[in-house]
Amino acid sequence: MEQLKENKYNIDITDATYSNEQFERLKWKFALENSNIGIWSWDNTNGQDRVFFSKESKAILGFTDNNDDNFGSNSQDWNDRVHPEDKKKYFQDFQDHLNGLYPIYENVHRVQCNDGSYKWISDTGKIIEKDKDGKAVRIIGTHTDITSRVENEKKIKNSLETVTKQNNKLRNFAHIVTHNLKEHAGNFESLLGFYDEAETKEDKEELLGYLKTLSQSLGTTISNLNQIVTVESKQEISVEKINVNSYVNRAIKLLEVVIKDSNTSVINNIDDDLEIFFSPAYMESIIQNLMTNAIKYKHPKRDPVIEIKSTTYNENIVIKITDNGLGVNLNKFGKDIFGLYKTFHTNQNSEGVGLYLIKSQLESLGGTIDLASVVDVGTSFIITIPNKKNPT
Repeated sequence: MEQLKENKYNIDITDATYSNEQFERLKWKFALENSNIGIWSWDNTNGQDRVFFSKESKAILGFTDNNDDNFGSNSQDWNDRVHPEDKKKYFQDFQDHLNGLYPIYENVHRVQCNDGSYKWISDTGKIIEKDKDGKAVRIIGTHTDITSRVENEKKIKNSLETVTKQNNKLRNFAHIVTHNLKEHAGNFESLLGFYDEAETKEDKEELLGYLKTLSQSLGTTISNLNQIVTVESKQEISVEKINVNSYVNRAIKLLEVVIKDSNTSVINNIDDDLEIFFSPAYMESIIQNLMTNAIKYKHPKRDPVIEIKSTTYNENIVIKITDNGLGVNLNKFGKDIFGLYKTFHTNQNSEGVGLYLIKSQLESLGGTIDLASVVDVGTSFIITIPNKKNPT
């Protein structure tokens, strides 16, 4: 057989004769090159840091194994490319291994590639030589590109969070069906029984009045449920540039009778030129709901005052609606304030749907809502909306 005098590993191979040492070298180099695992080493035997990166380590970051890139010529080349958010733990884990706290150095971090992008790297190493004082002078380790794995894990996590949120929503709807609607059905059944047992025309007419009231209450429940389903099920929501001040003024006009009857003062400090990309229907609903709540839960000892103002920072617009009403005990009810069918006052017309809808509408377009409240002093709702054309 013709002898292969030269190959990429500089091993002289024939079809039958080569040493066990040569075979082991060939086997491990072949395995490493085909697994895309990089090798690195750190050497301080002469008191000066020196590092080595295999061509596989360089290739992970988009560098070639030649002098043109200059990557690897400086002992800090890899360190300088570690993501700023990962550097502290990266250096700490390496130092802990040098100090003998862990038998193996292990760290996962992001490293900036030659094209400016980042990759996730699983970095491991182990001390293989120490000086007479027990100080590490040589370490060898590996680099493994785990970017695909990390991204897949993120996708799985996001999917799990989405499923969990949907399951929580389903539980809310199940609660409505099993509790609220079942309660309405039970009341209908009882009233119809009383109607059949009524002996006078007056009693029957009175019971019909109760049935009408119950029917209206059921209609309200179904209408609220329909609104919630509409918000939650929309895949795409139409947004356009709207003037926030005009929607506040529109809400004041629509609530003019209620505002007058309750002797409410509304202070509109929204900038006349404030514009934002948002759903017109949602903006109208949000402003009206929060103003109506401020009037509904007014303090019995003073006339309602509602102040609406806005600020902008970065790419966000913040709308703050403050009232001097009853306030809410946040220590007691804070975690449930935006829950479905959660009420915190004794008003007969409290349904516990408005704040849930507002939160759902805002979140569907990337916004948030928070509140600050003091009992007997008042409440401030803080709405934050991303001010960009496509907030989703």
